[in-house]
Amino acid sequence: MKTYDLIVIGGGPAGVSGARLAAMHNKTVALINPDKELGGAGVNTGTLPSKTLRETALALSGAQARNLLGLEISLRREANVADFLRHEQNVKAGFNTMLAQWTKSLNIDFFPGTAVFENPHTLRAANPADGAWALQGEKILIATGSSPFRPPLFPFDQPHIYDSDTILSLDRLPRSLVVVGAGVIGSEYACIFAALGVEVHLIDGRNTLLPFLDAEVSSALAAAMKRNGICLHQNERVQECVAHGLNQIALKLASGGELTVEAILVASGRKSNTAQLNLTAAGVVTGERGLVQVDEHYRTSAPHIYAAGDVIGFSALASTSIEQGHRAVSHAFNLSARAGLPKLLPTGIYTIPEVSMVGETEETLKKQGVDYVVGRAPYANSIRGRIIGDTGGFVKLLFRRSDLKLLGVHVLGEHATELVHVGLMAMLTGATATIFDDACFNMPTLSELYKFAAREVLVQQAIAKS
Repeated sequence: MKTYDLIVIGGGPAGVSGARLAAMHNKTVALINPDKELGGAGVNTGTLPSKTLRETALALSGAQARNLLGLEISLRREANVADFLRHEQNVKAGFNTMLAQWTKSLNIDFFPGTAVFENPHTLRAANPADGAWALQGEKILIATGSSPFRPPLFPFDQPHIYDSDTILSLDRLPRSLVVVGAGVIGSEYACIFAALGVEVHLIDGRNTLLPFLDAEVSSALAAAMKRNGICLHQNERVQECVAHGLNQIALKLASGGELTVEAILVASGRKSNTAQLNLTAAGVVTGERGLVQVDEHYRTSAPHIYAAGDVIGFSALASTSIEQGHRAVSHAFNLSARAGLPKLLPTGIYTIPEVSMVGETEETLKKQGVDYVVGRAPYANSIRGRIIGDTGGFVKLLFRRSDLKLLGVHVLGEHATELVHVGLMAMLTGATATIFDDACFNMPTLSELYKFAAREVLVQQAIAKS
């Protein structure tokens, strides 16, 4: 039996973050991961692949160039599925190699295999090729991530019925695709395939697309997706799914409608990867869909065992998982940890167009009874926006009326997930609209839009006082 200061179960963003921090503080660390490739869903099946595929789809389809000089560019006809997936595979392989090098350089012992608790401090790691190891840990971090939830309605054993993991194994581009579930993953993939010229139907059980977004932004995104060719079925659900042969799948909808397509992507949420861990032996309590319950320091019901990342549920983002893993290990070894997560968490959605936000929406401010003012600046007001051909995007800033403190930032358009960080940093300092008025931004850039939006509010306030 080998004994460690920390055993990490899972080599995704949360696990790698926690393992690295402990090793950098000279703790002995073991990392158990079911695959030889580190990175978890974030690198291998989720964040990295889907975002890389988005960029590939934009490049192959010429979507980003269609508004430049009136050019009409169609999908490169010589491109095939191998071309579509090649860049994603190269990026993933490069990142896998980097993670392996990090682990080796920090003297982290890596055990490729599944982990099972034998008691609260002892784990058995095993794989068919290499055998089994008994490991004992003073502290343990569970970071096993999550897997796509597969509703029994869909016959996943049939060809061309995919979840968000298996969609990466497609052998050809379908001519038509139904995406079931209009959450972040479903919306992103719907946009990717629509950009490639696939007939896409997106089925959403709600009447509002991504309802956590500011309503104006949600409406604008839905309109943009429809313009890009996506048929959005709202307040709808699938009642029956039958595969006929290799290339025909029939769906019956709750509304009475029917759809026949070549492929289906089911994006109906995720479930925690805890079933095989034998958490009962460790004294760790789980909830719905296997979610591990933790306190503000990411401790489970067993005080020496922590959990972070998708395995604990919301917000289930790679960025937040990294923070959670870092803070869990910081607390475990008294490394000046802060409880919980940063107060302000940006959200980035890689649809086409991108959407990003941080802070309050108009709806949350109204619910709180906060009097606010809105500053808007369309991409079309920026030379940079016109250069890149994105004149439909916009920046929307929400300020408290009494002192013009920035309370919310919302961006729709290309580079939104980068552009939102300007507002995030301003909010972290408690800034008001004047910070953007005082700043000098490079020209031409999209960041100038913050100044335009803020000045709109400052002028309104000056007129109101005069």
